[in-house]
Amino acid sequence: MQLNPYLLFNGQCEAAFKFYEKVLGGKIEAMLPHEGTPAAEHVPPEWRKKILHARLSVGDEVLMGSDAPPDRYEAMKGFSVTIGVNDPKEAERIFHALAEKGSVRMPIEKTFWAERFGMLVDQFGTPWMINCEQAA
Repeated sequence: MQLNPYLLFNGQCEAAFKFYEKVLGGKIEAMLPHEGTPAAEHVPPEWRKKILHARLSVGDEVLMGSDAPPDRYEAMKGFSVTIGVNDPKEAERIFHALAEKGSVRMPIEKTFWAERFGMLVDQFGTPWMINCEQAA
């Protein structure tokens, strides 16, 4: 079994996934617009270049997403995409890159369970938690 987050954006999926590819060191494997598919008939003409499905691989992990049509979009809430890293410097780098133009909910810092832990919402509205656990 594999569990993957699937994020819905308000027209910013392509920009978000290109940003995540750069920050997380992943590879975009799919970036399919509505245009040229049967789904194009179900969105407004100005929405046809928006993303129907995106897939980003980061190591063995996968993040997927799409642009929800304007009448079906709801802001992301009630969850966070969590990134676990082993290196505190890498945790700091990822946190600060994702936080650029976003909002920090909890600054990245040492906690009782982690060398570094922080929470933020990025510029695209995606909530993130960055966790670098303490060595055993």
